[in-house]
Amino acid sequence: MVVIRLARGGAKARPFYSIVVADKRVRRDGRFIERIGFYNPTAVGAAEGLRIAQDRLAYWKSVGAQASPTVERLIKQAAKAAPAAA
Repeated sequence: MVVIRLARGGAKARPFYSIVVADKRVRRDGRFIERIGFYNPTAVGAAEGLRIAQDRLAYWKSVGAQASPTVERLIKQAAKAAPAAA
């Protein structure tokens, strides 16, 4: 099964997450199929905190990939922010 989930990066106490498409059996920070965005929970000011490639997200969902609960929450958050930015 293919899942859309977060892969952690960054340093200790300074997390940075990539939103990746990966096989469910592969470990969290291991091999992935495609990186479709990022999430920076510590972004402040003008720094971009969340970016998701909506076209790639739609493609992977159309072929059966399932998003983790956290990624689903981030997708909704990005959808709210996108009309305001446009």
